[in-house]
Amino acid sequence: MALVEYILGEFPQIGKIKDEELRKKVVETWLEALKRGGWKNFDGMPFTLLVEDSGPFSAHVRRVTDAAIAVAGGRGDLDMDMVIAGALLHDVGKCVEFELNKDGKGVKSKFGKLVRHPVSGAGLAMEMGLPHELVHIIASHSTEGECVKRTPAAVLVHHCDFIDFEILKAQRGL
Repeated sequence: MALVEYILGEFPQIGKIKDEELRKKVVETWLEALKRGGWKNFDGMPFTLLVEDSGPFSAHVRRVTDAAIAVAGGRGDLDMDMVIAGALLHDVGKCVEFELNKDGKGVKSKFGKLVRHPVSGAGLAMEMGLPHELVHIIASHSTEGECVKRTPAAVLVHHCDFIDFEILKAQRGL
């Protein structure tokens, strides 16, 4: 139960998902991802390896989710539960893509060198019985999504994710 409370504390936006079953599955998906990746929590997990000291992983997920909620709320024509769940889970695959090395630094795992997080995250979402539209958001939120026609919610999550990444790069002068 403590880990459930931890997930809810890290991602308070879960509480904004109106569909109770979807809300429950989002939490269960995070729990399973942490377990499979061997993580006790998100401490030390970077949100990207492309920028040194990228900051806390969970803070990135919260920023992407908050941005997606703001845009979807302003539009009023998107399924808010899908937007929130998609933003919350877009990087769930990083729990198996990354691991901590002996020095406590986040690095690519052996599995992560072969399978990027959009693919592993989408696979996990399917296993957890999440809706196909949500699997699509996870699978298509990064460069892997350039080959498919994204749904409106997937377009939103993709851009919110990259906005956060591009702001980080600009702040570092990259």
